[in-house]
Amino acid sequence: MNDSFELYDLKVEVVATDRPMVCGHHAGDYFLAQGEDLVFPDTNRFSMYALAALLPLLPAKQRPLHPNDWMRSDALIACPDPNCGAQFRITRTGVRTFRHGECTVVPIQEGENHD
Repeated sequence: MNDSFELYDLKVEVVATDRPMVCGHHAGDYFLAQGEDLVFPDTNRFSMYALAALLPLLPAKQRPLHPNDWMRSDALIACPDPNCGAQFRITRTGVRTFRHGECTVVPIQEGENHD
């Protein structure tokens, strides 16, 4: 049985707006999502509060989406601090193939629909 599936790699980048950034963000700072891993380049810092706001969105952005799904079109996320003008752009940068058996010990139950 083929147990492979694909996930998109993501880049989450700080984007400046016309409002000042007050949370220590710097335009161009970023991190990557590759499978279940977050990769932070050596030269970047990232607010844990902003990260906490972004984390719930990343698994959905990694998966194929229906053409009409808002998660497919909306890529700019505001900083959770209402006084900060930073935004975070989530961009799909590539695709990786994974195997179910390499990600979990729970077997696939044939004929079951888990959607």
